[in-house]
Amino acid sequence: MAIRGIVKYPDLTLKQACLPVTAVTGETVRLIRDMVDTMYAAPGVGLAAIQVGVPQRIIVVDIDVEQPGKNLLKLINPEIRRAEGEVTWEEGCLSVVDFTAEVRRAARVEVVGLDDREREVKVDAEGLLSVALQHEIDHLDGKLFIDRISRLKRNLYTRKLKKMLRTGKPLRENPRLMI
Repeated sequence: MAIRGIVKYPDLTLKQACLPVTAVTGETVRLIRDMVDTMYAAPGVGLAAIQVGVPQRIIVVDIDVEQPGKNLLKLINPEIRRAEGEVTWEEGCLSVVDFTAEVRRAARVEVVGLDDREREVKVDAEGLLSVALQHEIDHLDGKLFIDRISRLKRNLYTRKLKKMLRTGKPLRENPRLMI
């Protein structure tokens, strides 16, 4: 079990667009295993490779907190093929500490990617799974959920965070499960 450090906002690493994975190697499989361990330890329901400092198009998602691992998704080069409807969901993020906000997303999505054995995976999702997939795929494009909220709310959070960092006051992590 290898738990990696999670990159925190405002680190500019999180703004990077990730590169597609061209071949699944042993290193890729180890990264995915580390991402899963890191996500569960955080605790969270999703994690993108860029959140552990690796700019590759890889995400892991598991919204089943009652039976971790049973419905775990490991997706390489995921893309949203279809999106419909609209839902507003209160989101948080393992990389954006001590902050949640309501975000509008597609209510249902179809996501296609590869698993860690290079087999195609198609996921039809709604509810939390749809939101989590969209949230993690946003990370791969260098976008955070706070980029989807009003500039006023984002600026208030950024000022609060900078003040906390400047004063040395430790950041209190939100104990709720984060995407």
